[in-house]
Amino acid sequence: MSPSQEDEPNQQPRIKRTNPFSKMIRSRWFWLVIVVCIVAAVYKIFLMQTATQAVARAKAQNDAQRPLPVVAVAARKADMDVNLRGLGTVIPVNTVTVRSQVSGQLLQVHFKEGQIVEAGTLLAEIDPRPFEVQLMQAEGQLARDEALLRNAESDLVRYKLLLSQDSIADQQVTTQASLVQQYKGAIKIDQGQIANAKLQLTYSRVIAPISGRIGLRLVDQGNMIQSNDVNGMAVITQLQPVTVVFSVPQDNLPAIMKRLRTGEVLPVDAYSQDGKAILAKGTLLAVDNQIDTTTGTVKLKAKFDNKNNGLFANQFVNVVMKVDILSGATVMPTAAIQRGSIGTFAYVVKEDKSVDVRPLQLGPTEGENVAVLSGLAPGEIVVVVGGDKLREGTKVAIVTNGAAGTPAQGRKTSPDGASKGRRQ
Repeated sequence: MSPSQEDEPNQQPRIKRTNPFSKMIRSRWFWLVIVVCIVAAVYKIFLMQTATQAVARAKAQNDAQRPLPVVAVAARKADMDVNLRGLGTVIPVNTVTVRSQVSGQLLQVHFKEGQIVEAGTLLAEIDPRPFEVQLMQAEGQLARDEALLRNAESDLVRYKLLLSQDSIADQQVTTQASLVQQYKGAIKIDQGQIANAKLQLTYSRVIAPISGRIGLRLVDQGNMIQSNDVNGMAVITQLQPVTVVFSVPQDNLPAIMKRLRTGEVLPVDAYSQDGKAILAKGTLLAVDNQIDTTTGTVKLKAKFDNKNNGLFANQFVNVVMKVDILSGATVMPTAAIQRGSIGTFAYVVKEDKSVDVRPLQLGPTEGENVAVLSGLAPGEIVVVVGGDKLREGTKVAIVTNGAAGTPAQGRKTSPDGASKGRRQ
């Protein structure tokens, strides 16, 4: 027996093992259970979303039914000023460049830069000695010619006496008379030279020609100045009174001219650039004689006393001119104005606390108020805050406006402007 035959009875038969999990995966019931779980999860998520949407719809419906808080005021009856506004430039009535009328050395400067000077005030002194010398020379020449004249006149008297005695020729008397006239002419010239020397001496003292504010000094003391200097020594600007030139649209010109033809005085106020501070009060002085075709505006000039020196030359100011008054106009805040496809409108609160979209025709605006020409009556309540969420028929709840000077909310105003104390 061979060794291979002896070992054969001891060998075990091989057993084929299988994985239970892999068998379960291959089972159709396993996949069925997975599908059922997925469907259940999706259905649960769908139910949750449906419930959330239902809650949101209910909340939105409740919000839609809940009155929206707004701030509202009652329109009132008042007089409204019709004002024209424009940008103006301050133009001095007079502006003078102070120049020396004689040449010489600037000895003294008697003004301070930015000082208010009066007409006739001494501003500067130029070396007067050259002009004093000229005056002395002219006076000496005059004295010499006067002496010659007296001598010629005495000779003429003697010549006439001798001529009456037929002692001299007539030609000699005529010549002497001509000499007397020459000396008289020389004296006239001398007197003119004296006057000119005195005038030059006067010009050596530079005097303010007008009253106003003097600007920065352009020449320092000690410099030689010339009479033909273009820049001058300083510039004086008259600011009391002062004028403001501004432009208004040509459509407003008929109303302005109508007031001027009746002799009325149109008040004009000058405000700062931010429009908050009033700088000066004045009146309309003149209207230009032509309209600017490039802008369609006409220039106006107003006059201001400017006692407080609030206006400066070439300053830009906001000009407000009162041209008319609307008596008994319906007035509401400008914050109540709404604009849309139907034009200008406002939300008017009715008795049942719903809002009505009311188209309006607006008039002039003054400050925070606007005149309503049609579409609103005094006493009707308009929404000023919270109108962005309103629609026709929306219910509102009027809250108190804490702004100072605003009519109390929920109070109606009678057509004559008196408020009534009935609570809303």
